[in-house]
Amino acid sequence: MELYQKSAVELSAMLRRKDCSAREILSSVYARIDGAEDRVGAYVTLTREKAFEQADAVDAKIAAGEQLHPLAGIPVGVKDNICTKGVATTCSSRMLENFVPPYNATVVERLMQAGMVMTGKLNMDEFAMGSSCETSYFKKTHNPRDLSRVPGGSSGGSAAAVASGEAVVALGSDTGGSIRQPAAYCGVVGLKPTYGTVSRYGLVAFASSLDQIGPMARTVTDTAMLYGVLCGHDRMDATSVLREYPSFTSGLDGNVAGLRIGVPREYFSAGVDASVKEKVQEALSLLERNGAVIREISLPNTDGALAAYYILACAEASSNLARFDGVKYGYRAKDYTSLNDMYEKTRSEGFGDEVKRRILLGTFVLSSGYYDAYYKKAKLFQKKLSAEFEEAFADCDVIATPTAPNTAFRIGENVDDPLKMYASDVCTVTVNIASLPAISVPCGVDAAGLPVGLQLIGSRYSEQTLLRAAFGYETLVGGFDGVAALS
Repeated sequence: MELYQKSAVELSAMLRRKDCSAREILSSVYARIDGAEDRVGAYVTLTREKAFEQADAVDAKIAAGEQLHPLAGIPVGVKDNICTKGVATTCSSRMLENFVPPYNATVVERLMQAGMVMTGKLNMDEFAMGSSCETSYFKKTHNPRDLSRVPGGSSGGSAAAVASGEAVVALGSDTGGSIRQPAAYCGVVGLKPTYGTVSRYGLVAFASSLDQIGPMARTVTDTAMLYGVLCGHDRMDATSVLREYPSFTSGLDGNVAGLRIGVPREYFSAGVDASVKEKVQEALSLLERNGAVIREISLPNTDGALAAYYILACAEASSNLARFDGVKYGYRAKDYTSLNDMYEKTRSEGFGDEVKRRILLGTFVLSSGYYDAYYKKAKLFQKKLSAEFEEAFADCDVIATPTAPNTAFRIGENVDDPLKMYASDVCTVTVNIASLPAISVPCGVDAAGLPVGLQLIGSRYSEQTLLRAAFGYETLVGGFDGVAALS
């Protein structure tokens, strides 16, 4: 087995035993990138020179006998809406094609403090708006499990890099399922943390009350280790939560006996593919046979969640993206006759169709005469849905659902049908609306061999319980598929 195919836990142990060096691990990953990137298209920018400098620094510290973080020397890819000092951060948009941040996001600082090695910036849907990684200005990313299909979105590059072995682990961001849905489509693990547990400082905002950075990996343990690096209070983020965090790896014992799992009937409606239902039910049956307690529950407000999400998210996007006007930074149209003409041409040329569609919708729901009819009702719905989840967790440790209602669709299949594209988020948006944590793990494949995702949702700050439940399932199935063969 090549080094790029191994988990972060395995590579960490090998580094400590001096079975390999951080440079050798990185060389293996870049060799994989060189051999696969033209087919996968996971990266927007590679940081090869800086990465080898970081790897050599880790090797020097190991040689000197220094105590290092377990993830020191492990290659990590970073989604391209997370600011990286001196490295372009484009949000996969023409608007920020040449933007180079003068500072690191807090999560990037924490990766560096842990000694991790950044391989590059990963492709995404433009400004994180999309569910297939097809709205990127630069390229389309392909699903490593089937190169004719989408990897999901908006963190499609992150999921594809992990699944293809072009990164050992990666960072994504999740506004309505953008970590979990691509994790499900690509057959990897993706954690959306509780809102406020991971700093958003340096994350280019889509919808500030919903966005959350999180880890993606090929195993639950790797995911837990990376989340342990990312989480924690940050005074640079006013929404960051001040609390103590446990060790997220110490409780991973593989035991699911007594775990109370709620199964909401609304997530198994007619809109969910039969093959997805079948695989999720098989996963639940396996957990039940090994001591978990399965309870059917109801979350009736789920039916309104997709509409509420797109009202809230688009309203916030309209406000957040107003800063891109051609004056301060970013793209500026070349030919214009007045200030207003510059604004109009800059935003028309700099943003893609999906971003413009969401800005228009957001501006509409915030406008005079429509604010009360749409935005205010969506905020009231948010409180109602949060209370409904809180009530459900009185009798459940976790809630289990499909991650997505389908498996990965073909590239170009839904690109001209926004409503069908939005529907792929139906199982995930509730989590962001209610500020809850959730994890997606692979639970088999459909008849076409495409991965299916099992989503486990927890109450606020219950990441330790979620990771233990996910690891229990991973143990029962004997581990998840490793690196995709790119057939």
